Amino acid sequence: MKVTFDIECTPQEARAFLGLPNVEPLNEYMVEQMKGRVEQNIQSMQPEEILKTWSSFGVQAQDQFLKLMQSAATASMGGFSPKK
Repeated sequence: MKVTFDIECTPQEARAFLGLPNVEPLNEYMVEQMKGRVEQNIQSMQPEEILKTWSSFGVQAQDQFLKLMQSAATASMGGFSPKK
């Protein structure tokens, strides 16, 4: 035997019925905090600033990044290494 119940209620009514806390104020606070941080750090998200930061690390960091990407690609292929 299969029984189905369709209940129409708002999310607030469902939370109250199940005894769950109302997290809307916390969610609104977190969204406002995230917006504020994005606005404060918007300059560091500009492509020119990112390139300046990356280029300041020098060639050694670029080589390490390349090796990291190569090892990740090799690992994703199950350790297969193409012959040169």
